[in-house]
This record gives sequence, structure tokens and C-alpha cells, in this order.
Amino acid sequence: MTVAVRRLRPDDGRTDFRSGNIDLNRFFARYAGQNQFRHHIGTTYVAVDGSAILGFATVAASELTCTMLAPAARKRLPAYPLPVLRLARLAVDQRATGQGVGQLLLRTVFALAHKMADEMGCVGVVVDAKPEAAGFYRKLGFIELEARAGALGDRPQPQPLFIELGAVPK
Repeated sequence: MTVAVRRLRPDDGRTDFRSGNIDLNRFFARYAGQNQFRHHIGTTYVAVDGSAILGFATVAASELTCTMLAPAARKRLPAYPLPVLRLARLAVDQRATGQGVGQLLLRTVFALAHKMADEMGCVGVVVDAKPEAAGFYRKLGFIELEARAGALGDRPQPQPLFIELGAVPK
């Protein structure tokens, strides 16, 4: 298997993707293309083996206010809104689980954060982790942020997490 990561293309087939999470599948099939090509509010990167899409990560520029950080982390950063790269969605197709696709996509996101820092400023990466994925991000060094608002009704509340750029591998 030869896996590469590239930007989503308009002609990529997205309807057969199955991550095991209906919300992520729906987002990828219906909204990833709209958000990238029509609204320009996020960019989706896909891990592919030939024409098969094995996983995706959607990112967008965002900001972080220091009041969301624990007091110890606040001391190292300015008190005004800070630029970050938001990892909006990350999913791996069930057929590719356990093959390192998620790690490859995350390394791509980290590389994008470093590029963003060089070109326009970025202090780190923020992710709104699903409860079942929060432990995965914490093991990588992400720390908890204070959730501000935004109940999702009957869906589990995501855990906002942050990793400073200095802790992100190049």
C-alpha cells in the first residue's frame, strides 16, 4: 500500500467513505467539498492509495483566546486573540483502521501549522475532540481548553484541546 496525502479534489468520490461515525461520513460526503470549493471556510486533505480515499482531515484558520487556557499556559502567551490552525475533522475509513492513516494525516496537519506560522502566524493546533478520541490527542501532548458554549443537543459534547506549536513535531 502506497499512501499519499493531498488536497481534496472536486472530482474525488466521497460517498463510499465509512469511518464508523455517521456525522463524519455525512460531513465528508455532503459538506467537505462545499466548504472548500464554494464557501472557502476549510480545506480538506485526503489520504489516498490510488483512487481510494482512506481518510481525511479538514482544517481552517482560527483563533484562540488565552482565557481558554489553564493559568500556567496563559503566562507564556500574549493576552489577545492568537492565530491557530483548527483541526475541524479527522476520520479514517474502517477498511484502513490501524494502518497509520490517522497518524499520517495528523503529521500533515502539524506540517500545515508550521507553514502557517512561517507565512502568517500560528501558535498551535486546536481540535474539538469527540469524547472517544480525546485520549488519542492527550497522548500527543494536547491540553484541555475551557469550553465556552455550544451544546449539541443529543450529541456528545466535544472536548476542545490545544497543542502549542513548539510541542508539535516538524
